[in-house]
Amino acid sequence: MQSNVGNPQVYEAGDQRNPKASETGSGTRYHEGTAHAHLQNDPKDQRTLSNRAAAEMQSSEQEEESRETSLHKKDPTLPAKDHGNEPSKGAKIDAELQAEDEAALKKKGENMPGKKM
Repeated sequence: MQSNVGNPQVYEAGDQRNPKASETGSGTRYHEGTAHAHLQNDPKDQRTLSNRAAAEMQSSEQEEESRETSLHKKDPTLPAKDHGNEPSKGAKIDAELQAEDEAALKKKGENMPGKKM
């Protein structure tokens, strides 16, 4: 049963249904830019000076983070020592385990037959 009370548009659910796949259109988007379409330091870009400065700061922070990550891979205690702090217990254990692994690999390398030094 349908009600005949009120405006008939209230009972239509056209705005609540998802469009059909044939109606959505699978063509390329006109306003969407391609990835890496322009240079970050382009002087003719329409970004403001503050936006350019923020992008520059973000890229320098990423470089700093990568430097700290590389230090951590070499020695887990180096980042803490670099900042003037005592390394954590976990970092000390990681350093010990890493030293043990290197010693075991070195020992295995010496025992391998046919290896020339």
